[in-house]
Amino acid sequence: MKSISKLAQLCVAATIATTASYAASGSALEKVMKERGLNEQDVVRAAKTYNPSGVHDKYVIFSSGGQSGQVIVYGVPSMRILKYIGVFTPEPWQGYGYDEESKAVLAQGRIRGKDITWGDTHHPALSEIDGKYDGRWLAINDKANPRIAIIDLHDFETKQIVVNPVFKSEHGGSFFTPNSEYIIETAQYAAPFDNNYHSIEDYKESYRGGVTMWKFNHDIGRIVEKDSFTIELPPYMQDISDSGKAYSDGWAFTNSFNSEMYTGGIEDGLPPNEAGMSRNDTDFMHVYNWKKLAELAKDKKNVKIINGHRVVPMEVAVKNDALFLIPEPKSPHGVDVSPDGKYIIVCGKLDTHASVYSMEKIKAAIKNKKFIGKDPYGINIIDMKAALHGQVELGLGPLHTQYSNKTGEVYTSLYVDSQIVKWNYKDLKIIDKINVHYNIGHLCGMEGKTSDPQGDYIIALNKLTIDRFQQVGPLHPQNHQLIDIRGKKMDMLVDMPIPLGEPHQAVGIRASKLHTIVRYKMGTNTKTGKIHKGKTLAGQERIERDGNKVTVYATLVRSHINPERITVNKGDEVTIYMTNLERAQDETHGFTVDNYNVHASLEPGETSTLKFVADREGVFPYYCTEFCSALHLEMMGYLMVKDPNKTYVSATRLKMKTMSPEELKAEYDKVVAVNAATDAVIVSVVTFLKANHFEKYTDVAALATDALDQYGQIPAQKKKANAALKAGDVEKAILFEGMIWQYMVKTADVGIRAKDTLVKHISTKQSSAAANGEIAFGEGGCSGCHVVGKVSSGPDLTGVLGRHEDGIKWVADFIKHPEEKYNDPYIKAMIDYFKIKMPDQHMSDKEVKDIIEYFKWIDENANLF
Repeated sequence: MKSISKLAQLCVAATIATTASYAASGSALEKVMKERGLNEQDVVRAAKTYNPSGVHDKYVIFSSGGQSGQVIVYGVPSMRILKYIGVFTPEPWQGYGYDEESKAVLAQGRIRGKDITWGDTHHPALSEIDGKYDGRWLAINDKANPRIAIIDLHDFETKQIVVNPVFKSEHGGSFFTPNSEYIIETAQYAAPFDNNYHSIEDYKESYRGGVTMWKFNHDIGRIVEKDSFTIELPPYMQDISDSGKAYSDGWAFTNSFNSEMYTGGIEDGLPPNEAGMSRNDTDFMHVYNWKKLAELAKDKKNVKIINGHRVVPMEVAVKNDALFLIPEPKSPHGVDVSPDGKYIIVCGKLDTHASVYSMEKIKAAIKNKKFIGKDPYGINIIDMKAALHGQVELGLGPLHTQYSNKTGEVYTSLYVDSQIVKWNYKDLKIIDKINVHYNIGHLCGMEGKTSDPQGDYIIALNKLTIDRFQQVGPLHPQNHQLIDIRGKKMDMLVDMPIPLGEPHQAVGIRASKLHTIVRYKMGTNTKTGKIHKGKTLAGQERIERDGNKVTVYATLVRSHINPERITVNKGDEVTIYMTNLERAQDETHGFTVDNYNVHASLEPGETSTLKFVADREGVFPYYCTEFCSALHLEMMGYLMVKDPNKTYVSATRLKMKTMSPEELKAEYDKVVAVNAATDAVIVSVVTFLKANHFEKYTDVAALATDALDQYGQIPAQKKKANAALKAGDVEKAILFEGMIWQYMVKTADVGIRAKDTLVKHISTKQSSAAANGEIAFGEGGCSGCHVVGKVSSGPDLTGVLGRHEDGIKWVADFIKHPEEKYNDPYIKAMIDYFKIKMPDQHMSDKEVKDIIEYFKWIDENANLF
């Protein structure tokens, strides 16, 4: 076998990580190549796309997920899928559509009061500053149900869905203006703007197309509906749009088809739409001055209000020289503005040509009123020849165009020919062609529609795969093919099957422009960015009842859910607020209650809400759905739903019926001993409260009163227990003692909270650093294992600064890098005893310093804990 070249050896050595000796000889690589039937070029191509473990991609791609209603994220050049983003439809792994926060986002997408449970995502768009991607926000449209969604690229989560109030379908969305002032969304199939029935016979009079200019607040990443407006257009089928930039800033361009305004009727023996809608040799490109129209829309005289939304009528746009038409090749699809804004490339899929329009000529034609007439709605038509820079014959079925970083160089998809053609739109010459597999629609360049295209790669988004991948049934994946455009000839590097929806279009951005967070501020509602009302820190877990409404304040931290038992009545409305106390990166916890169709995914610091009606009696485990630690399976609990109208016979009681008198007496003594131990805790708490004059503090007194109310129920139960014992009914005495224990648990729970609150009042005043340290201690999840004043899942930290030589430094080092001390004899003993290792919670130096001050404050007040 022919030896591989030095180039291939270098590529493989650098990216496939063969050993130095093998790379030098080529023997191991040659063996692999022979076994798999690879040639030298295959290996070079593989090396160009291979990312060794831990090496990241240069570009990130956001692709529509088509009928999945989602967004697909993958890297280039590796072509590895990184994430699916739930947008218009639920995404179970992330709990999107199953917790209350994401349900609220999806509810924004209701249309006329109806829940829409699917979407057809088509055109993702990245926010821009000066015509360049800034990596901050992603917008995407829903073709089937005219909606726009906004995704925050700090955490890759959908934050807003907006429904178009006048369109019934759309395809031409979403497209940002150069400084993200607006997002452009254009109608597809003409329909009445109002929500009433209109006969198809009234098509020309009552049906309309349009362009909606959604006002966008770039600072907060939200569409401002009240400041948005729609431009009324004729009932031509509007399609893809693009915003002008630089030389054409302030203008926008929208293609159309069906200038014939044909309405079909195949069922009545008329020609089908496909024939009637493509009779004309040309259709229309709409050219409109959105900046001028935005100003006009501010005046009530210039708008109609339809469904509560401002619409600028065609006559207003025409009267103010803000709307024009230019003929373009029939059934056009792509309309793509050059990086400098001076040219617009239009491709008609029923024409073999690409038409390059000159913005300079368009402006001149408008200024000189060089029109060839008006359309039936009075819109001036600019002479096509007067607006053209030129045309070039590319091949069959030209669709979409992406720009490279080389002046004049562009790449256009050819649907029928299954090719990409590289050409120069300035000198109108073809440079190169490459076959793709098969029937390409959109293509994706690296920032290829911005003022700063990067070149490097083109991705072909192909509709058919046929023989490219393993057969998986009649429904095939679609194919994204990565093409290297850095050389003189285009080079196909790799195929990637896309198994989610019909991915329609994609946008690529430099990964260096994306600045994602790795954790949230503790207690964040991730959909609003604000602190969640249900934020719960360790030690604050509780269950509250108000009538038939039960609210659970819960926490999750490796490796337990607190509380671990929740008992409710059948019919109760249950709300569970959950906070992930982790600070470590990538320590997500999931949460579900079996059989109740709820799920949440909680990233570090996030608070989420689950709501459901406990409509079924029984015992239902709940657990963490993410394999988060070695004790993951133990991270669980029980929801217990009882019917308040039933009398339950205790299994313990049944067991007691089989006990001998001696066994019953032993069981009684055991229960009494537990109650005595619990009572000792209560007495110590009450003694503490009284000794420190709890009655001076209103909040403490309220808690103490609640505790004492519960405690006051015990004597009556004790009297019954004693009477039963005296009468020889040991079984009944045990049951009454069990009731006493229930009251004691409630007393202890409230009493300990009263004690903790009192400590805050009577302890020495915290310095600001110590107060910040307590916050960091709580929000860092430390209190999930450490309870001040007693041993819990971890050791008591009272006096921790005095346990080691140079204790302050030792503790600070341990907080910052706990893994470095896992083999320390003291720490190893703690790990062996508690069966858990302290994780790195990624505390900053300031947080560590503040926690040390908090520990000092604890030691000053050790007598109170």
